[in-house]
Amino acid sequence: MSVFLQEKPKGNSDKASYYSLRSEFSGHGGNSIGLYDPSQESKWTRLGLSWESFKRAPGTTGGLAVSGQDNLDDLEKLMMDAPMLQQKIKPRHLTMIAVAGSVGTGLFVGTGSALAAGGPIGLLIAYLLVGVLLINVTQAIGEMSIMYPVSGGFYTLAGRFLDQSGAFAMGWNYAWAWAITLPLEIYVAGSLMSYWPTAIPTGVWITLFWLVIVIITVFGTLGFAEEEFWSSCLKLLVITIFIVVGIVCIAGAGPPQDVFSTPIGNQNWQKAGFLPNGFSGFCAVFVTAAFSFGGTELIGLAAAETPNPRQTMPGAVKGTFWRVILVYVATVVIIGTLLPYNDPRLRLSDPTAASPFILILEDAKIPGLTDLVVVTIIVSVVSIGVSSVYAGSRTITALAEQGYAPKFFAYVDKSSRPLFSVLLILGFAPLAYIGLAAAGEQIFQWMLALSGLGTLATWLSICFCHIRFRQAWRAQGHSVEELPFRALGGTIGSWIGVVIIILVFIGQFYFALFPRGTLLADPLKAVENFFSAFLAIPIMIIFAVVGYLWKRTVPKKVHEIDLDGGRKCWLTAEQMREYRAERRRAPIHIRAYRLLFSN
Repeated sequence: MSVFLQEKPKGNSDKASYYSLRSEFSGHGGNSIGLYDPSQESKWTRLGLSWESFKRAPGTTGGLAVSGQDNLDDLEKLMMDAPMLQQKIKPRHLTMIAVAGSVGTGLFVGTGSALAAGGPIGLLIAYLLVGVLLINVTQAIGEMSIMYPVSGGFYTLAGRFLDQSGAFAMGWNYAWAWAITLPLEIYVAGSLMSYWPTAIPTGVWITLFWLVIVIITVFGTLGFAEEEFWSSCLKLLVITIFIVVGIVCIAGAGPPQDVFSTPIGNQNWQKAGFLPNGFSGFCAVFVTAAFSFGGTELIGLAAAETPNPRQTMPGAVKGTFWRVILVYVATVVIIGTLLPYNDPRLRLSDPTAASPFILILEDAKIPGLTDLVVVTIIVSVVSIGVSSVYAGSRTITALAEQGYAPKFFAYVDKSSRPLFSVLLILGFAPLAYIGLAAAGEQIFQWMLALSGLGTLATWLSICFCHIRFRQAWRAQGHSVEELPFRALGGTIGSWIGVVIIILVFIGQFYFALFPRGTLLADPLKAVENFFSAFLAIPIMIIFAVVGYLWKRTVPKKVHEIDLDGGRKCWLTAEQMREYRAERRRAPIHIRAYRLLFSN
């Protein structure tokens, strides 16, 4: 049966604002305002393990905290203006998603081929530039998603601040990218099991990993969040071990007669010189670096499923900075120092054999650690598969809510699963068996080509969204002091992000035409390379045209943009000044901690 909020549940301080608002309506005849209270359901329903859990949720929980309640007139309307998804993601989940979520083969394996292509200097420059881009992108996401924790995150905001037809193209391309990533990751996970000699066929492992992802998905948001938390802990542990071992090896503290028994210094950097394979090699590194950071934007989707984005999102956004510095930059410096760029092992097709993590640990002759790295790579791949279901399903649900997908995809059950959207994404999983065919890798390559630049297009739209948001905010008489979180670089940071993305596009274009610094001798191969890199662009243009012909919308002027729908922070500039002045009076160590890690 439908369960609505009739009394104030105990505990859960994250929803204090929600229950505060609920109390505003007590005495109005004693009737509920129509908010769904999942705590009245059984534990099994909340976990998604009962038949009841699959029934449609009767309403929104109104579980998003609201700041500045005293400045509002229509509280009931604001309470109902909330996502159907429940707020199950905890601060620890969001922090780990930001710091190590989506860290996968791009770092553990892709850095090897990137080092071979661009040398250690090219590797470091590319990862620094893309890291700066992602810091600005996540800062922009943080500013907007704290103010507007809406279903669909940046897709929904793109439709509001930019253009509906462009958002339609971006949304479907983003969902498709995750849908096709799922079978690819399942296939990669299955094939990685060949690292250990076994008689079990790859197809069996594919089936097993598919079932693992389905089981995690049954638990909905909580399953995704817990899996991301623990897999991120494992990834951070292995990366920390690798960095410590790397520093020891660089110092020459390895065993006697070992390759790392004497200090290495910067000899591999000197031998490689500046961009040993020229501009084309550097472009290849640029593309790999962008791929490695893919998925960082997921915190923008998760904001709508955390109870108080104003408290938790700033720490998650700042976690991206530490992810760039400690996880990526520190790692590529160690890899570039310990491995020569022309090491033939870096160009092997076997992902485990070409992983710089495994190569360095094998050279260091530390037993057992290579197996731990392979296990971590497999866990990372499965984790990205789970993220594919999460991100793809949430995007399709938002498309349905906006009228750009069939309405039944907006169905959210009592366990907060967008059920039909999840089933749609999971329906792509059997494509993993294509990898077992002789032409499997080529088929995957062309399937990925359909969305190859989707991540870059998403980041670009986020930057432009932020710029337009600030323009509309000023044009409608607001002050940036009202914002509960301000992007570190403001709109300048977003413009820097736009420039870097354009540079990555240029690098991708150049590398597609001149993969070895010159045109390929085989014209058919040259055409194939180009279209495999840029096929996504005409597909997105077609989607945008279809979106326009369907809805006939045009971009709104800045003074016409809706700045109130889905807004959860209504504090005035004066209230924010008082709030910040109070925080400045905290002891210096608390202020330092807040500046670096928290709100």
